[in-house]
Amino acid sequence: QLQLVESGGGLVQPGGSLRLSCAASGFMERYAIGWFRQAPGKEREGVSCITSSGGHTNYVGSVKGRFIVSRDNAKNTVYLQMNSLKPEDTGVYYCAAAVYCLDYVSGGSFGSWGQGTQVTVSS
Repeated sequence: QLQLVESGGGLVQPGGSLRLSCAASGFMERYAIGWFRQAPGKEREGVSCITSSGGHTNYVGSVKGRFIVSRDNAKNTVYLQMNSLKPEDTGVYYCAAAVYCLDYVSGGSFGSWGQGTQVTVSS
């Protein structure tokens, strides 16, 4: 029943910032929302996750201290604020839903995947 749409990607210079949005049609408040990314020729990796209540967040080590995930259930939207961007952050970013964030690194329990939004970090 849940449908997710990512937006906010684009081209940015190293050291710059972007804010991604994951907008839902459906009852987003019942789900944990994870962010994932995939670069050409590489496996998908979990980047971040936020619980349904927003009370707990998780980050992969390579983005910790640079990225912040948040949610506004009144707007039915989850955000990923990305700061101090590096070329290795380049990829297609997806959001998806699960009951818990427990396996967000692999994303095995996540569904309702969005179409993705391209992030390119380059000078």
